[in-house]
Amino acid sequence: MSELRRHWTPTAVVYLVLSVAGLVGTWIFNAFAIAQMRDFIGDLVSSGPAVSSITVDLLVVAIAGSIFILVEGRRLGMRFTWVYVVLSGLTAFAFTFPLFLAMRQRRLTARAAV
Repeated sequence: MSELRRHWTPTAVVYLVLSVAGLVGTWIFNAFAIAQMRDFIGDLVSSGPAVSSITVDLLVVAIAGSIFILVEGRRLGMRFTWVYVVLSGLTAFAFTFPLFLAMRQRRLTARAAV
């Protein structure tokens, strides 16, 4: 059990908490959209300039973050970092990016301990 707790710094825990908040927060609204039988994609693109602005903003951040995940994961020798990018399409980038940051922090801590 102590192996599971190794290398968890306060920073990694904060990232992990943000990851869970991102998952829960986005899926609550996804559940509302499903329950109300809304056209999710249509609502994103046709609800006015403010929503479109937010959509573009988040899309650019998600693309930049995905590139960072792949490049930084390779630099640190982390395996299967592409899974974070794929999971972001199935869950939410607000979940996978902080999750990656938590795992990255653990990797950095483990490397410093050696």
